[in-house]
Order: sequence, then structure tokens, then C-alpha cells
Amino acid sequence: MEEDVEKGFTIWFTGLSGSGKTTVSRLVEKKLKERGLKVEVLDGDVVRTNLSKGLGFSKEDRDTNIKRIGFVCHLLSRNGVVAIGAAISPYREIRDYNRNLIGDFVEVYAKCPLEVLKKRDIKGLYSKALTGEIKQFTGISDPYEEPLNPEVVLETDRETPEESAAKVIDYLEKHRYIERVEEGVYSEEEKKKIDKRLEALGYL
Repeated sequence: MEEDVEKGFTIWFTGLSGSGKTTVSRLVEKKLKERGLKVEVLDGDVVRTNLSKGLGFSKEDRDTNIKRIGFVCHLLSRNGVVAIGAAISPYREIRDYNRNLIGDFVEVYAKCPLEVLKKRDIKGLYSKALTGEIKQFTGISDPYEEPLNPEVVLETDRETPEESAAKVIDYLEKHRYIERVEEGVYSEEEKKKIDKRLEALGYL
């Protein structure tokens, strides 16, 4: 008997550098994999060193980079994978382009005030941008266009990463992207099904 084909979709994290996109996306990835789902994360920094190596930070190059991530998410989603994109993706037009391409698209805005990001600034990027050492830095010398109607807004200056991840999972459950599961409550049949999927994916 064939396995039910899971419906794929894309979760798109957008927000300024240091806003928590990668941290929260990895927590969401973990929670979804625990449910036996196939999940792939495309992190903006990782993609730039592989898929988009050689691109700069002009608007044209940024758009190309985000479209490339969107295209890969599109391919994954249509093949039953939950694709998670985590990239600054500063321009609404290109985020909307990816939404139209993919269809099942959940935009998650990692919102955090610039003043808080400057204080966090572990890598010293904002300091370098403010002194002009880094050019074309989003939020300082380059624009960031906030989402107008994101499906989920994370206030990462007020929430723990775990609380933010729970917000995303709650949205996915409420809108039937995934089945709602009471924390820690699985039937024996569900446990076997999840274990089987995890084993097939190489996680067990």
C-alpha cells in the first residue's frame, strides 16, 4: 500500500539581519521533523556561499538571489517537502513574486526594532555599516520593505525563540498545513507512522 503523499508548502522568514530568522527557522524545522515531515531549510547566508556564489548586493543581485531561493522552495514544495526560506529578502515585489510562484506560501516576519538589533550586533555588522565600512547594508544604507500582510509576525525582541517557533506551528495547525497535535499526545498508530517516516528520511 502506498504512503499518503504529504502536501508541501513554503514557510518564508523575512526580517533584518540579526532578527532571529535562522534561529527560529531551525526550531520550526526540528518541530516539523519530529512529526515525520520532510523539511529543508534554505538559509540566506548558506545559499549565498553555494547557489548564489558570485552575486553582490546590488538590488538586481539581491533580487536574483531571492528568486533563486524561491525557485528551489517551489521545486521542494511541489514534491511534498516543507521548504523553509530564511533570508532578509528586503523587497516586497520579490517576496510577492515567490508567493505567486509557490502558491502555498506562509510569510513570517521576524520583526525587531533597529535599536535592539544594533545592541545585539554580535558580528559587528551594524557598527561597520554605520561607519561606512560595509556598503549597501539593509536597514542602514539600503531599504527594507516590511511585509504589509504577513501570515505570522514574530516580535523577536519580546519573545523567546521557542515562543516565536510556537507561533509559527500554531498558524500551520490552525490553517491545516499540518495536523494539530497535543503536546506529547500521540496514538500508537501515529507514533508508528512518525517513526516510519523518520526512519525513511534517515533520522532514526
